[in-house]
Amino acid sequence: MFPLRCPYCDEVVGIRIGAKEPIEKICRPCKNQFVVLKEPWCVRCGKKLLTQGELCQDCQNKPHLFERGRALYEYGSCSSSVYRFKYAGRREYGDYFGEQMVAELGEFIRMVNPDGIIPIPLHKKRQNKRGYNQAMVLAKAVSKYSGVPVYGNFLYRKKNTRPLKSLNPIERQNNLKKAFIIGQNDVKLNTTILIDDIYTTGSTMDEVAGVLLEHGIKRIYFLVLASGDGI
Repeated sequence: MFPLRCPYCDEVVGIRIGAKEPIEKICRPCKNQFVVLKEPWCVRCGKKLLTQGELCQDCQNKPHLFERGRALYEYGSCSSSVYRFKYAGRREYGDYFGEQMVAELGEFIRMVNPDGIIPIPLHKKRQNKRGYNQAMVLAKAVSKYSGVPVYGNFLYRKKNTRPLKSLNPIERQNNLKKAFIIGQNDVKLNTTILIDDIYTTGSTMDEVAGVLLEHGIKRIYFLVLASGDGI
């Protein structure tokens, strides 16, 4: 009654009667429409670099609390899909995205060798309105295909922050202060990978990383579905 839809064009994906899984998770003509982010990228945040060097301008100007991060897609190639994934109830896209994250970024995951995966949490009011947390959906899919356990209750968002897309970098930083708290104290993690949908300035990752560092986690990395270009 509710067939899966292609994460790129949003049309119903072909199914086989009696099969437990769809024949494909994405339409064949759409497979190459998402642009996987390739080198050169910033060695710290993973943004695609448009000029020579190792660091994007943001990472040159601002020290980060996380170690490194990587993005799967160039944002321009998947912006409509990400919007539907977050706001139009297309949580089913998450399985394909998580599978592709592990397929394309598996070497990075193995290099990090994380003890666990932590999704960036939504405030409960926003999650109740949306029906799910897209970062949690992604994290579970990455865990499914990588075998790394996901800790969905490790972190909570106690502050219902304003949408970051409308704020400048300083406003983003102030907006996120004391927004996150530890929710699970009985798990010992030394190295973690944070999961979110989009990376922009790194304000969210830094705020979360600060909380995790205070809790004793030593190395914090991240994976995101998409990021924009760096300079």
